[in-house]
Amino acid sequence: MRQDWFDEARFGLFAHFGVYSVAARHEWVQSYERLTDDDYRQYAEHFAPDRFDARALARRAKSTGMGYVVLTAKHHDGFCLFDSALTDFTSQAVCGRDLVREYVDALREEGIKVGLYYSLIDWHHPDFTVDWNHPRRDDVEAASLNDGRDMARYRDYLHAQVRELLTGYGELDYLFFDFTYPEERDGWAGKGPEDWDAEALLAMCRDLQPGMLVNDRLGIPADFVTPEQYQPTSPLVDEAGERQVWEACQTLNGSWGYHRDNTDQKSATLLVQMLADSVSMDGNMLLNIGPDGRGAIAPRDAATLDEIGEWMSLHRDAVVGAGHADLVPPREGVYTRRGSRLFLHLFSWPLGFVHLPDLAGKVSFARLLNDGSWLRTSVADPEQRASHMTPAGEAEGTLTVHLPVRRPDVLVPVIELTLE
Repeated sequence: MRQDWFDEARFGLFAHFGVYSVAARHEWVQSYERLTDDDYRQYAEHFAPDRFDARALARRAKSTGMGYVVLTAKHHDGFCLFDSALTDFTSQAVCGRDLVREYVDALREEGIKVGLYYSLIDWHHPDFTVDWNHPRRDDVEAASLNDGRDMARYRDYLHAQVRELLTGYGELDYLFFDFTYPEERDGWAGKGPEDWDAEALLAMCRDLQPGMLVNDRLGIPADFVTPEQYQPTSPLVDEAGERQVWEACQTLNGSWGYHRDNTDQKSATLLVQMLADSVSMDGNMLLNIGPDGRGAIAPRDAATLDEIGEWMSLHRDAVVGAGHADLVPPREGVYTRRGSRLFLHLFSWPLGFVHLPDLAGKVSFARLLNDGSWLRTSVADPEQRASHMTPAGEAEGTLTVHLPVRRPDVLVPVIELTLE
């Protein structure tokens, strides 16, 4: 199936890089600050990604335990990191580099799946109509700015650029469109699937790249759904109750693009818990970095990736190729499962024991995954009464795993249980 590699990988890297990285105050800076094209041009003119190293990015993803990477080929500002014949608002025109080409080649060298992000929005294009996201929405006489703009012409441009990406860079594995917003707000209409001709756009993807995964943000069903900046609390299902393929896309600090002064950084421990949580519900996690204005990974982001990579090197089997287990986990953590191995990710470390419902007689071996050390198991008499030194018995069928007092020195300890 098309998504088999995706289900296996479970963990990917998102990289938001572009002109907004030079502004260094959020990838939506042009919209948030109502910047005109003239205001924004300075960042494009000074876009000089001398420290963007696609091979280093690919190696970083691999060492962090990620199986795929997604790069912003074009974001909402319309600036392209690829050589487009349809516009000179590109990295090729500004600095003589096709960054998408460098990126695709580097990922293939490392054996990592290749993903691209492409925004359906384009604030730079003269035919893209002003709406409630557009930077010019609060201009005096803003409605008149749409005089002469033609979404049909923009739609032709959009489809032609997607065709460039799908035909110019060899086989792609993943395409992340962003995004559809049909609702009306502040007196402005949004944009829906008909504005992109989403059906035709998806059909072109299927025709030109039949093995490529496409997300759901064209506003029509595709291959997977994309919860953003929140964690689901159970496996996702559609209206018919069928399991959905999904991926939680998450930031390190709340910003997708480089935001120099945003230091609200998530801890590596929290991010690993979010990853394990996603896999426990048959989902993936796409973790974002925003390279700085010169294209380098910020030191604070690199340090977090290093910590996660160290954890993944010891606990890879509990994530890659793992998925949901139809078992009730203990209160201290979540389960992931890979074949006959069940992995308990302990988000809190209990004193002495962890009690696993319905696993008595079903586990042949238990060990800590980080060092492979054996853990004793037992089954308590459900009728055992508590006293001052003896705990009460556990429910029928409960397996008790005996733990050392000291918690292993890893971000999230994992117990591997071999099932009978």
